[in-house]
Amino acid sequence: MPPAVALGLSAVTAGYRGLLEVRERLYGWGVLRSRRLPCPVISIGNLTLGGSGKTPAVEMAVRTLRESGVRPAVVSRGYGRRSTGVQVVADRTGLRVDPQGAGDEPFLLARRLPGVPVVVGENRYEAGRRCLEGFGVDALVLDDAFQHRTLEKDLEIVLVPGRSPWGNGHLFPRGPLREPVGALARAHLVVVVGGDSHERASVRGDVRRHNPTAPIVAADYQPLECWQVRETTPCAPDTLRGRRLLGFAGIARPDGFRRTVERLGVPLVGLVEFPDHHWYEPEDLAAMVRQAEAAGAEGLITTEKDYVRLSALALRTIPIWILSVRLELTEGHAQWRAALEGVLRR
Repeated sequence: MPPAVALGLSAVTAGYRGLLEVRERLYGWGVLRSRRLPCPVISIGNLTLGGSGKTPAVEMAVRTLRESGVRPAVVSRGYGRRSTGVQVVADRTGLRVDPQGAGDEPFLLARRLPGVPVVVGENRYEAGRRCLEGFGVDALVLDDAFQHRTLEKDLEIVLVPGRSPWGNGHLFPRGPLREPVGALARAHLVVVVGGDSHERASVRGDVRRHNPTAPIVAADYQPLECWQVRETTPCAPDTLRGRRLLGFAGIARPDGFRRTVERLGVPLVGLVEFPDHHWYEPEDLAAMVRQAEAAGAEGLITTEKDYVRLSALALRTIPIWILSVRLELTEGHAQWRAALEGVLRR
């Protein structure tokens, strides 16, 4: 990186750090205040820009709450959506808006959690009020809300990637951190996603330096099912074994998708990476079809989140496989359930 660019990024990063400190002081002095809603509020978030499994963790939290007899709703900002204000993505009967109006992640959650209200809004407090007044829910699960302070939260669940958890260790824009790692002190529960045993142990050590008491659990992605675009019958993930496919993904950590696909025994001929939340155009798919045919691939494969952003495009010239995964706990099942049920008791 040229010295002038590095100097400029450092200056902007210093300004960003200053804004974070001012905001923290304003909340500490009571100048800014979090508002309370009359139900348990569970936040799923992280410390870095990009993906660490927040949306799959929201699904996991909702499923746990429903198993406990609770009627939850999901509240999200709806990043990347082409609408404004508070919007009901799904009510108890089904979807109410398209992916563009909802944002890809809220739309995906609504598809994966039928019967659960999903509401998006820049103002999480107002979106939460809409859930309570319109659907009579018992609890709210907030997607990507660790840095959100206007709504008072009862449980802060923070997700940390097992691999490269803090990037280069610098705040945005010099690095990927939204807040200093010391913000982990606010977490009530930490979920380490992916990574091997040594990487998870390293993350645990980092967390314990800033938060000596929060339970630390582990989770990883497990293939759930797959299907072809324009077909409605899902198949077992093993259906993909041995197929020569070209992968593509517009997610924050595409290497994780690559590893998941390759663990299924799929010999990828390549992985085309797009920016996170990329909305696909016909020319994007046409270019990948040409690349797949040139490499002797029999089709394409992508994530369920990417499918939300390409489902409106009609392309029948080559099979496109969608792989659906679910985040599942690998360590700490009892701690996870105790944290959520403890909030409900309080």
